[in-house]
Amino acid sequence: MTAPHPRHRRALAIPAGLAVAASLAFLPGTPATAAPAAQAAPSTTADATSLSYVVNVAPGHRPSATVRRAIAKAGGTIVTSYDRIGVIVVHSANPDFAETVRTVRGVQSAGATRTAPLPSAATTDTGAPQVLGAEELAAARASSAKAGSQDPLESLQWDLPAIKADKAHEKSLGSKKVTVAVIDTGVDDTHPDIAPNFDRQASVNCVAGKPDTADGAWRPSAAESPHGTHVAGEIAAAKNGVGMTGVAPGVKVAGIKVSNPDGFFYTEAVVCGFMWAAEHGVDVTNNSYYTDPWYFNCKDDPDQKALVEAVSRASRYAEKKGAVNVAAAGNENYDLTSDEITDPSSPNDTTPGDRTVDPSKCLDIPTQLPGVVTVAATGAKGLKSSFSNYGRGVVDIAAPGGDSTAYQTPEPPATSGLILGTLPGGKWGYMAGTSMASPHVAGVAALIKSTHPHASPAMVKALLYAEADATACTEPYDIDGDGKVDAVCEGPKNRNGFYGWGMADALDAVTW
Repeated sequence: MTAPHPRHRRALAIPAGLAVAASLAFLPGTPATAAPAAQAAPSTTADATSLSYVVNVAPGHRPSATVRRAIAKAGGTIVTSYDRIGVIVVHSANPDFAETVRTVRGVQSAGATRTAPLPSAATTDTGAPQVLGAEELAAARASSAKAGSQDPLESLQWDLPAIKADKAHEKSLGSKKVTVAVIDTGVDDTHPDIAPNFDRQASVNCVAGKPDTADGAWRPSAAESPHGTHVAGEIAAAKNGVGMTGVAPGVKVAGIKVSNPDGFFYTEAVVCGFMWAAEHGVDVTNNSYYTDPWYFNCKDDPDQKALVEAVSRASRYAEKKGAVNVAAAGNENYDLTSDEITDPSSPNDTTPGDRTVDPSKCLDIPTQLPGVVTVAATGAKGLKSSFSNYGRGVVDIAAPGGDSTAYQTPEPPATSGLILGTLPGGKWGYMAGTSMASPHVAGVAALIKSTHPHASPAMVKALLYAEADATACTEPYDIDGDGKVDAVCEGPKNRNGFYGWGMADALDAVTW
């Protein structure tokens, strides 16, 4: 079965080079627009014919002399080596580099992390997200004041009561000893809703595949996507009387920037992000993206197999060191348990073309990796969002990610069916997608960790699923009301393809 591609029927396109698992920014009553991809920046690390590679060897030791010599002989330059997991990041202008190195004793797999030379080709800027205007801000403040809310924009956040976060905050806001890392496009830590909870020590720029710890390197430039800043606010916007309220407004949030100036999330950056989180005491990572340039990475392709192995090793290591990894399920309304899917978007850094893949063998990473909490999106009526991917046994849990107000309209005083979040420059605005659902679950996981500070990642996940509110399949699922079924849900109330174990529950996270 091939899922219909939503960009053709819901204007839910994600521009090539911005593979975030949803970055649709709206104001009430305005059309959806995708978050912008930034313009290209010159590369200072490689010439225009170089590609980046990962070379996977046995973990636990620095690369052997044999491997190092072979990499150099094949025209490669080692950028960095993550010895604990056996992943080496290499640049090379030799088009046969990976094929050559794969034959070397001690090399388990090797593959190019991109199909475009360094630097990547720029993509078309589709326009900046809309933000809340002065009149809307004033109306929201008045509504919140009448309701007695501490934060003036909380009345617009229908998503908080949807997961009982408003009730949870009466008991606990979360612990300052818990940090959630936003592995994303960068976080503006100067935002007044983020600054009080920002963890600078756990923040970094990983775009080049190795850590850049310069002060502020984790921030997005003015030309880059606001996606990571929005996600950070959803998780931990402070309850400080300024703007909005995060799901866990008392925990710390860190920014790990892995998206390059073109908006691509390449393997070497993602590996660096997980490794940094692992070594800096992060309790939860949020991953609202897929690893470019392949939406699905097929293990029968030697390059893609190496990418799956590298990110798998890094995510497993982060969990071993104490982090719960949470990821968005994606926005194409794909059934990730179907026999086949037509992927029209890969490779997205050069020329994509239709290819048919088996999603049980070709993986969306990190979304489909073992141990990762995979999150589907719901709208203001509690139904699966029109765009959200799904699949029994793949989706673990559901949370608000927003939907078209025409499909799922919130109760007043909220006016938009989308998710409010922080934007760079001290602003706030609406976005929608599984990108917005994932941080809700990351926030609930942080509340669980706050309540149970000694809980292992496995225990946090077990509580996350046990505390979720079981949600039965929506049958028939005709979200646009045109008389045609838009997706088929399979499974019982407490474990199905649309909602997994159910809707995330923040109140239980601070009560159990």
